[in-house]
Amino acid sequence: MESSRPCKSCGKRAIVSDDVTGNLVCSSCGIVQDFENFQAHFGGISGPTGTFVRVGTAGSGSLYNYKQTKIYGAQKIIDDLMFKLGFSASRSNEVTIMVETITEGEYGQGDWFPIFIGACAYVVMRKDKKSLPIVEVAALIGCDIHELGRMVARVVDFLELKLPEFDIVNSLERAIRTCPSLSGVSDDKLERMLKQGIFIVQCLVKWFLTTGRRPIPVVAAVLVFVAQLNQVEVRIENVAKELHVAVATSRLRYKELSECLVKVAQALPWGKDITVKNIMKNAPFVIQYMELKSMSKHGQKRKSLEHAGFDLDDMVSDITSKEIEYWTTDSSDIQNDSQYFEVERSPRWNIDDLEKFKISPECLSMIYSKFLDDVSIVNSGGDIRKDNRRKRRAYDLQVCTEWWEGKSELSKKLLLKQILEKDVGLNSMPPSYVTGCLAYQRRREKIKAAKLRIDKIMHPSNADSGDRDALCLLECVNVGKKRRRMQVEIDWEDFVIETLLLHQVEEEEIEKGHYNTLLDLHVFNSGSM
Repeated sequence: MESSRPCKSCGKRAIVSDDVTGNLVCSSCGIVQDFENFQAHFGGISGPTGTFVRVGTAGSGSLYNYKQTKIYGAQKIIDDLMFKLGFSASRSNEVTIMVETITEGEYGQGDWFPIFIGACAYVVMRKDKKSLPIVEVAALIGCDIHELGRMVARVVDFLELKLPEFDIVNSLERAIRTCPSLSGVSDDKLERMLKQGIFIVQCLVKWFLTTGRRPIPVVAAVLVFVAQLNQVEVRIENVAKELHVAVATSRLRYKELSECLVKVAQALPWGKDITVKNIMKNAPFVIQYMELKSMSKHGQKRKSLEHAGFDLDDMVSDITSKEIEYWTTDSSDIQNDSQYFEVERSPRWNIDDLEKFKISPECLSMIYSKFLDDVSIVNSGGDIRKDNRRKRRAYDLQVCTEWWEGKSELSKKLLLKQILEKDVGLNSMPPSYVTGCLAYQRRREKIKAAKLRIDKIMHPSNADSGDRDALCLLECVNVGKKRRRMQVEIDWEDFVIETLLLHQVEEEEIEKGHYNTLLDLHVFNSGSM
């Protein structure tokens, strides 16, 4: 049947429908007419299908429907993420089963789906008590850590799981074995660093430095410390970047670790000379002392030299012949130093002698004090020439290659109860608790000063000139910051405290520091303003 439409090629009205293909062609020139082949089909849901697109397929040439295509894409995302995380086939299967269980076999697609897969992977590892830092998963997916944490909480709530406590020891072991900064270190040294790191980490747990803190910055600080202790050149910036944590937080944890070790070092005879700046030079002695204390039984004040693994010959020789920072290098100053340690020594101590020979810390302290007094007298005599002045020399840690024994139980993974029962030479309170106590004390002083100011205004006759100094606020308690806050008489906090006191608010409530809540309850809702 010819159509009345003209041909686009020859212009003749000789267009007919082909019986085989159904396309419109020109019977004169044989040209197929483009865009003239649409045929409308009428029918319901089960009626005829379209010419080029069929309902229920994923497109031209595809044999999968929409659901199968979605599942295929989701499985591809899961496999890719599991490969990047280094999961085995069995563990990847666990993640896939968890995803299928939660989504009821529907899987998913979109920006939320990779986050959901990462949350399932993290939960699977935590269930098996394996280490997988959530910051590493978030960095791999490219999402915010808080967003991933919320997804983990939803997965745990949906499955009604109870995850075990976060294992910081496993995190430290994973960091030491996988950190690129330690890739060139030998296996023996890595094992040594791992035992030292476990010892220090569990000491930090005992000192509550991990309580309420993110664990990975603590791991970064300990890793850098033990690396420097074993003369491995690493930078805390690089380690923090490799572990996906903030550099500032890692430095703060490193500083807190150094400060705690300085506190422990005060028990040593030369402890007063140890500071944060030179703690690394004295760290072998401090850690050996901590190891000795941790191996001592409850209530036992001192140990024999044989049990401690402490070589007295090497110690005396080291003290009398090595120049440790604050000692002089002139041989005339130290030629008679061994007189302070005059004991009848054999080439090596016998076990019987070791049982009889016990030196208390008080005895060592007196010996060391006498030694320092005599050295100061020699230095002040003026007989030392200018070219033999005191010289600072970096302490070579290679001299103390045998200081680490690794016999303490803290070098192995222990339960929290066992860690708290150990004595490592220092018992401290949680930093957050100490900070809260200092804040309470500061607010208590502000309340006292505010009451004095109010009483002076309301009762001028009772005001005493001697109270003038009391009206000025005490200087804020130093919380460890290098800079000192300027002393001011009155600030915004004092005005708030005065307002609350005038509205008859209890002092115990003001000490808590919830000023906004108290103002809403007692001031703005009281009807007086």
